[in-house]
Amino acid sequence: MTKRIVVTGIGATSSIGGTAPDNWTNLLAGASGARPLEHDWVAEYELPVTFAAEAIVRPETVLPRPQAKRLDPSSQFALVAAMEAWEDAGAPEVDPDRLGVDFATGIGGVWTLLDAWDTLREKGPRRVMPMTVPMLMPNAAAGNLSLHFNARAFARTVASACASSVESIASAYEHLQLGIADVVIAGGTESAIHPITVASFASMQALSRRNDSPSTASRPFSSDRDGFVMGEGAAVLILETEEHALARGARIYARLEGTAVTADAHHITANDPSGAGASRAVRHALEQAGRTPDEVTHINAHATSTPVGDPAEYAALLSVFGDRVHDIPVSATKASTGHLLGGTGALESVFTILALRDRVAPPTINLVDQDPAIPLKASTAPQELSSDPQLAICNSFGFGGHNAVAAFASYDD
Repeated sequence: MTKRIVVTGIGATSSIGGTAPDNWTNLLAGASGARPLEHDWVAEYELPVTFAAEAIVRPETVLPRPQAKRLDPSSQFALVAAMEAWEDAGAPEVDPDRLGVDFATGIGGVWTLLDAWDTLREKGPRRVMPMTVPMLMPNAAAGNLSLHFNARAFARTVASACASSVESIASAYEHLQLGIADVVIAGGTESAIHPITVASFASMQALSRRNDSPSTASRPFSSDRDGFVMGEGAAVLILETEEHALARGARIYARLEGTAVTADAHHITANDPSGAGASRAVRHALEQAGRTPDEVTHINAHATSTPVGDPAEYAALLSVFGDRVHDIPVSATKASTGHLLGGTGALESVFTILALRDRVAPPTINLVDQDPAIPLKASTAPQELSSDPQLAICNSFGFGGHNAVAAFASYDD
């Protein structure tokens, strides 16, 4: 028997807000989190891209200092978002053996790894911290969340580049359906705005180079889009079976009705231009939900603002929805937050859930000259959704050919 899975808590920290409510308020207001990087290493390494969307609230200012020192920034962000989501869910009382963690990152503890390498070269092996490996490992965020919340059912990690955190949500859905947990802490994190990643992404011409105008650099669906803006932060969903949520009197945001994960098997960095893998993910998520494409009322697009990525996603959506896709309100929220890599799908899932709750699709900023080859219904202002029950999908696609989609429905019971 298929269980109904619901969202009872959300948490988020990013370049436009330190909490989920602040993120949502600033997103609807059309804020941009992209700013010049004020670090000596920008000039030291003569980086070709001098801006990014750094988190507006630094996690080390939220966490106790001793705790923060034992965590890479990516794990710090994860813990901050998870603590908010847990409290938002009413700090559920759950058997630790029935509480799980499904978490994600695209890169993991890059700051810890490269700082340790510098220490080794400059000061020798005795000065390398003994906690270096536990801090840099990709599963550090999941492990630390398990420790913090005493989650003993499982603590699993997905690392599928920019599709990672929607894949973690898909894993949580499966684990709840299998009955091996009653509550799951799911989401993703990233803190990889580092000289090596900026230089690498710039070298592959994936980043926007609008150094003179960071706030307008990310331009999804625009004719003059030239790449994404790196972002950082984390977002978390508290997912549980509806039965468990109702039994404890929880407030419910939305239902997670279906998820899907596919692979392109096309290229290690480029999307399949036909959108075939992405379209299969959308179809499978809707099939799992028992829904049809005609029922979808909102789309949070992956939309990185790259010349090749945006058309491939449009091709995928057109394949699934036909001409109706031109009438579905679409939001491309990376224009505001930047691209959180492994954390991006969780943050955009939070936005999708709040769009269903408030019956409003958030704006796509910086969309002045829309590419006529991508005629989606993306608005530069919030788009009102009807008061009827809503169904929305959240898309995430990543290097390696990973495609992940989550389908959420408004909770009207």
